[in-house]
Amino acid sequence: MSEIHVFKHHAMATHFQVRVAGEEKNYAGSAAQEAFGLLDKMEARLSRFRATSEISQIKELKPGEILRLHESVFSCLEIAKKMEQGTRGAFSVAPAALKTQPVAPQWTLLKESFSIRCDSGKLEFDLGAIGKGFALDRMAELLREWSCPAFLLVAGGSSILSGDAPPETAGWSCGLGDDNSAQRYFLKNCSLSGSGLAVKGKHILDPRTGQPAERESRTWALADTAAESDALSTAAMVLSKSEINEVLAQDKSWLVFLNELDSWRCLGSRALPARA
Repeated sequence: MSEIHVFKHHAMATHFQVRVAGEEKNYAGSAAQEAFGLLDKMEARLSRFRATSEISQIKELKPGEILRLHESVFSCLEIAKKMEQGTRGAFSVAPAALKTQPVAPQWTLLKESFSIRCDSGKLEFDLGAIGKGFALDRMAELLREWSCPAFLLVAGGSSILSGDAPPETAGWSCGLGDDNSAQRYFLKNCSLSGSGLAVKGKHILDPRTGQPAERESRTWALADTAAESDALSTAAMVLSKSEINEVLAQDKSWLVFLNELDSWRCLGSRALPARA
């Protein structure tokens, strides 16, 4: 099996890894540094903690006002809209809105001008549940442009995006949980994301009610892209099992893993990756 080169970078308040297989080390390192440079640009545009970011500027919009966005910010919010609709409102980029506003704020994306319009309320966006995944997706595009298709991208251990399998392997061995997890799969060209309360406490809110998530065990989601799997795993924290099944029935490319009685149960009709 060919050597796997590992490169690390800190951004978005967590640690990122780029793992590249089947390439010469110096070339893989150059590609990884380009990917990290792109990641830093993503953070500057998407972070609500950066006063100059477009997400911070969006918060200042009054009803009826419009802001033109960078293509990447527009695309991330476009995916967020899709995930909000696909999860029946269980995912939102404004999850805490009901704590500060009587009703959730409303907004519209204007495709022809790559702009956002505030329709009502204050657009206090938090992209924590989708921003890292979106950044991984864009990093993956760059690595493919550099002809480095066999990669694994990791953000904080809870967002994982796989490219092609390393040469002479079935895929990248990844587990539901920590590195010694017994439930492991060979991933290739898909994303696995986890959400839970163990690290940050009750920080996940149900956008439909403004109340904290009641599910105590961690959830994992598998999808084609990291933005989708990040959003889906977050939504699964506030959805009941029957609601999850209804959501998954509408999109056959998604899977959700729930921990029941110390064992993982998979929901959804997508074929599972091979067990590692």
